[in-house]
Amino acid sequence: MKLAESIKPISYLKAHTADVVRSVSETLEPVIITQNGEAKAVVQDISSYEQTQEALALLKLLAQSKSSVDAGESRSLRSAVKDIRRDLRKSDR
Repeated sequence: MKLAESIKPISYLKAHTADVVRSVSETLEPVIITQNGEAKAVVQDISSYEQTQEALALLKLLAQSKSSVDAGESRSLRSAVKDIRRDLRKSDR
């Protein structure tokens, strides 16, 4: 779907809410809602929304990990495995 076709004024949403919801559910394409000629909101299906939120959470984790590495707050895999094995031996006693 072309972006221009997915832009609707808020009056359209008010008059055709069920149609808009059905459309975003079937096509998985978001609809941009305008108010006074400016984009103000996006209507999107729940599955796409959840996927977006999961992707953002992963990106946030990656950014935090990179910051930790850049700050020198990381250690080698070998060191981590060694510590895990040591802790497991302690817990077996």
